[in-house]
Amino acid sequence: MKNPIKLVIDEPAPGSFLWTLLECDAGGVPHKVVRSAEYGADTYEAALAAGTRMMDAEIRKNMAPRPAGVS
Repeated sequence: MKNPIKLVIDEPAPGSFLWTLLECDAGGVPHKVVRSAEYGADTYEAALAAGTRMMDAEIRKNMAPRPAGVS
């Protein structure tokens, strides 16, 4: 993944916060869901922390060296 990732926190129901990681195009416009929460967090802060951990993991995964011949 060469494009930026955007972390979004939504509250679809009162007291239930969900994070979503979105891949953005070169202009910063989201176009693809990378990952999303499987269940809601009780607070915005908890959802933000969980989403940030997953975003960091995605970034590390995509920065890891790949064996020759693998794209």
